[in-house]
Amino acid sequence: MSYFIVPAGPSDARDIARVHVASWRETYPGMLPANFLAAMNEDVHARRWRVTLMEPGPDDVVLLAEGPGGVVGYCSAGPSRFRRPGEAEIATLYVLKKAQGEGLGRRLVQDAARALAAHNADSLVISVLEDNLKARAFYEHLGGQAEEPRADRGPGGLVYEVDYRWPDIRVLV
Repeated sequence: MSYFIVPAGPSDARDIARVHVASWRETYPGMLPANFLAAMNEDVHARRWRVTLMEPGPDDVVLLAEGPGGVVGYCSAGPSRFRRPGEAEIATLYVLKKAQGEGLGRRLVQDAARALAAHNADSLVISVLEDNLKARAFYEHLGGQAEEPRADRGPGGLVYEVDYRWPDIRVLV
């Protein structure tokens, strides 16, 4: 199946919210509280995304994976929340299960890394739940270097995340 990676705009907020909620419900059962996943609301996420996409930061990147059936994945990235000089962060990366295995995750990461490098980022980080073994294997396959798990506040309380780093973002481009 043919998919295209395209930049997102404010009119894509509803599609991003749909993919966001669906992918969390597909990915996180057993990792996050069931009541939290059930209560996720596409309308709330669409409003948040619309605001984000209407006023992006100068180094922010939001990309969509689109196919004949519409948007099946997305990636958002920008300067690292850890505020390390030259470091960018992929904040969200989700591909619906029906579209996984098509290389979309890799393409989204590579295209985001290319855009971030063009904004002078020289390294990249992404955080993942420690128990999300499928995502962890994906980041390791892409050459990410895992750090020790760290505790963080997440939906429903304390979660453990693992940061994956690429000290040289160019290995992804």
